[in-house]
Amino acid sequence: MEKLPPPGTRIRNAFNGETFIFTHLDEDAETFELDVLLERGGMLRGTGRQHFHPNSDEEFHVRSGILRVMMDGQWHVLEPGDRLLVPRGIPHLFRNGHDGETLFTARFSPAHNFMRLFLNMSLGTANHPDWYDDNGEPSLVLRAQALHAFYGHAYGDGIPVWFQKLLFACLAPVAFLRGYRLSVKPRKRH
Repeated sequence: MEKLPPPGTRIRNAFNGETFIFTHLDEDAETFELDVLLERGGMLRGTGRQHFHPNSDEEFHVRSGILRVMMDGQWHVLEPGDRLLVPRGIPHLFRNGHDGETLFTARFSPAHNFMRLFLNMSLGTANHPDWYDDNGEPSLVLRAQALHAFYGHAYGDGIPVWFQKLLFACLAPVAFLRGYRLSVKPRKRH
């Protein structure tokens, strides 16, 4: 089993100005949460597309700054202390909502493998920036590899899920053949 980083580990995505702060690394917890620091302009580039989680709810809790969350096509502006629950299956995305930094907590319930998914995403951009384009977008085969391995955690909005599942399953072996590897693999649940 891979050794997980210690609590408090910060991993910055230089492409989109987003830093994940891994505050809770308990794999047996019912929920998973991490802090996210968005720099000025954070999430204006890169992989901040509208997506949904079919099997978990996601809650945003703003600590400082202003967070804009699009949920089901409508923008919500969250200020310090505000919370917003995005129920499973509802398309959403988020952006920094002002010219300074924004710090928020994202909480997933149930936890599933979200901790490892976020570790994989953040370590990928930190350890292999050459795997991403200038906007921080992974190639389709790299994205397919991760989303196939973390099956059922997230899907893009506007594309049938059955098609995404089929595409990810077909492209994941191509990613492996091209030398892409997951930084952190999913934990097998018993």
